[in-house]
Amino acid sequence: MALYRGALRMHFGASRHFFTPAALHQTRQSSENVSSKSKARAEPVDHVLYTQEHFALKDSLRKLIDQEINPYVDKWEEEGQFPAHKIFKILGNAGFLGVTKPVEYGGLGLDFSYSVAVAEELGNINCGGIPMAIGVQSDMATPALARFGSEELKKEFLLPSIMGDKVACLGVSEVGAGSDVASIKTKAVREGDDFVINGGKMWTTTGTQADWMCLLANTSDGPPHRNKSLICLPMNLPGIHIARKIDKLGMRSSDTAEVSFEDVRVPCKNVIGQEGMGFTYQMLQFQEERLWGVANILTMMEKVVQETVNYTRQRKIFQQPVLYHQVVHFRLAELQTEIELLRSLLYRCTEMYIKGNDVTKLASMAKLKAGRLARELGDSCLQYWGGMGFTSDVLVSRFYRDSRLMSIGAGADEVMLSIICKYMDTLPRK
Repeated sequence: MALYRGALRMHFGASRHFFTPAALHQTRQSSENVSSKSKARAEPVDHVLYTQEHFALKDSLRKLIDQEINPYVDKWEEEGQFPAHKIFKILGNAGFLGVTKPVEYGGLGLDFSYSVAVAEELGNINCGGIPMAIGVQSDMATPALARFGSEELKKEFLLPSIMGDKVACLGVSEVGAGSDVASIKTKAVREGDDFVINGGKMWTTTGTQADWMCLLANTSDGPPHRNKSLICLPMNLPGIHIARKIDKLGMRSSDTAEVSFEDVRVPCKNVIGQEGMGFTYQMLQFQEERLWGVANILTMMEKVVQETVNYTRQRKIFQQPVLYHQVVHFRLAELQTEIELLRSLLYRCTEMYIKGNDVTKLASMAKLKAGRLARELGDSCLQYWGGMGFTSDVLVSRFYRDSRLMSIGAGADEVMLSIICKYMDTLPRK
């Protein structure tokens, strides 16, 4: 098929988009006309969710990762930061920062299953920090803007973010308000045609490099769920200060900032959608954000298991490979089984979601399971590496550090459990 052949020919950085809407339309037309014999040769093995177009997208992204990212990951991990503008421009040129976004703003206009496919493939990056930062750009800081933003805001902030010309960050969490989004304190007070912002944000991914922030702030004194607005905030405005770059346990190649606001003036027209609806807009994207995180960590978990198989097959103890001990190969079989079960839940959730269903309960279950399995898998596999597992030289130790965030970010395990209990009607009544 045309799209598949194009994936093999693609030269990154030489053209604007590989997956242009026109190319996608042409591929779908040729798919209908191709003979069954040639179609069978071109398509990958049948998949419960992905089509040939999904696999072509994944293949081209994998080539980009191998050429432009993985050769430099160790260096960026050591430096504590990757060059976001450079990498995002490469990704933007190739079409990977706007997979589900509107075509008129540089996106591909595809459904969320393609975003899941991209998230899975980004798991082949040899660290957790860079995929996380890419996910913030493509699936966390921009969805509300794409859905509810004005034409003017989309042209100023969404289009250049999809193209990779601007780096976005998300300003939601604060020192006293992480998973409890309703408790944020940052205020935006209206003065004429401007909002004046005071407060601060914590754990801001790519915060030291970002060109703009999707900021959640209190814009009135009403109830916590109806007094918040999302605002497109340029990061070069007077009064915005990077208080510090946070030194983290893991995700080291992704810079994380504490940001403070002191009488920052921004036009009221920079509010995304309807004023006072920011909390609702933020909650709407959590289903996608959590499923994206599950998809991303699945690939790395599988990669860690396979590397552990390879290592324990070579490493000997008591005159035989470590892998030959039943406790080891049985345990790895259990972990691989857990990965496949989680993947099945992810695909089920994704299929239901793109059909318009509310998958909050199942997405929360998947996110909860992903965080706990990542911790269990990282600990078990690291143990089989022995002393090497306690060094910074191997992927398993990096995964052990990076994956711990899965049970904290985008809603802690305890928040996921509360959501699940709510849907089960088992929460104690007030």
